[in-house]
Amino acid sequence: MTDPIHLCSDLDGTVIPQAAHDESPEARPRLSQLARHPKLVLTYATGRHLELIREGIRQYDLPLPSYAIGDVGSTIYEVGEDETWTCLEAWGEQIAPDWNGMHSEELAEYFEDFDELRLQESSHQNTHKLSYYADAKTDFERLAPRLRERLKKHEIQANLIWSIDEETREGLLDILPKKANKLQALRFLIDHKRFDEEKTVYSGDSGNDLAVLGSGLRSILVRNGPEEVRKSAEQSLADRGASERWTLTKSFRTMHRIVLRRMLIRIPRWRGVSRCIFPTCREMRS
Repeated sequence: MTDPIHLCSDLDGTVIPQAAHDESPEARPRLSQLARHPKLVLTYATGRHLELIREGIRQYDLPLPSYAIGDVGSTIYEVGEDETWTCLEAWGEQIAPDWNGMHSEELAEYFEDFDELRLQESSHQNTHKLSYYADAKTDFERLAPRLRERLKKHEIQANLIWSIDEETREGLLDILPKKANKLQALRFLIDHKRFDEEKTVYSGDSGNDLAVLGSGLRSILVRNGPEEVRKSAEQSLADRGASERWTLTKSFRTMHRIVLRRMLIRIPRWRGVSRCIFPTCREMRS
């Protein structure tokens, strides 16, 4: 039996349009068509928490995924055929030791004197995710060492993930356990469900996608992604000697057109599938 193709996609700015970018009227219908293929497994990877993931699926009429990586990689859900969402507790158990068993509410006390940070709403926090707003002009390269020094003082191992909300133009800081980000959550899911890494492709657009885009996994950066994300991903892959492992799409609308061609063209029995679903597929190399 042929291993499935595993498509893992970010939501906002990748399959959910943002105000600053036009969306092709074909984009979501083509994604739905792709998701119906019996040999494709769909995963969403997003900074959204569970209720916002489900809200986005309803609001934008997105196909139901088989899995969802939420909260910037600090939660993973399996979605049943009856649309029940089950949290994979094994992932939480794996990342918990990085914070010495602490919850985000306790961790937040360590940063109360950082005037440039504003705690996000409680709905944006979870056990292993501490999130802040900041001015988009914040110099994160200067802020990050101060944050890391404070974390080190309390023997906390953490990931600092900085991104810009392209719609509100606010800076977003997520503090996660060291082993928790979209890349590590995706690798856990690949191992846990025994997906073929060579048949996994990731698509994204923002700073919280960088760990995956620059990892060497097959990846797609949609054209509307910020220039700094493109440059960082290019540099990470060049350092790894893996520049051929990613694609920069011509526009927001082309992301889903290239998935099957990129992944299935090497499998003879599937060559006709990519031509059928995406007959005008064209790639643009970085």
